[in-house]
Amino acid sequence: MLNKLKVALKQIASQYAPVPFDASRFNDPLAMQIQWTPVKPGGTNFRTHKLAMIDFNRMEFKTSIGARLFYSVFLLVGLGVGIGFTIAAAKTGTPFFESDFIIPILFGLVFTIAGGVLFYIGAKPVVFDKRSGYFWKCWKAPDKAFNPNAMEDYTKLSDIHALQLISEFIRGDKSSYHSYELNLVLKDGNRVNVVDHGNQVKLQEDTRTLADFLGKPVWDAI
Repeated sequence: MLNKLKVALKQIASQYAPVPFDASRFNDPLAMQIQWTPVKPGGTNFRTHKLAMIDFNRMEFKTSIGARLFYSVFLLVGLGVGIGFTIAAAKTGTPFFESDFIIPILFGLVFTIAGGVLFYIGAKPVVFDKRSGYFWKCWKAPDKAFNPNAMEDYTKLSDIHALQLISEFIRGDKSSYHSYELNLVLKDGNRVNVVDHGNQVKLQEDTRTLADFLGKPVWDAI
């Protein structure tokens, strides 16, 4: 009985064990030198971004409707609870610092801040612009920033060597899922994360479209 249990556990573990990956199939020395682990561990189990062509010289990853709804839940719940209890306290003449009101109001404030932060981070522009010659993942274009060297998520398009696709298995308390990551591989071997979400097919489609736009190869390790 114990041996059967061990065999069953090994079979389950083998389903989630990382498959050995041979980067030599891309026939590029740089592929053998770079990392094939996530740039930003973690991710979602749904599609957070979709690629859109703005014009012939510019493509952007736009935040998906699903992601915006997800962020809105935190924001709206927080605002609803906070405003609701604030109005109730005002109508009854109860001081705001009474525990019956201050705790729900603080709860609403925390959710509102969390929703705002999620929106700020999740809705950041992710842009590939041939006119300026830059990729950036921030609220201001590098060519318009006061100190572009202080920015992290940007690079010159001419420094991009390839597009890298990798997957990550994420184990949670209530669910487990795969998340898929698109990174830029730079000529010096550094990598820059572009997007990371749970829809494999759509991310691969978007990556191929982006590769055609940039004229760069796709290194798909998914």
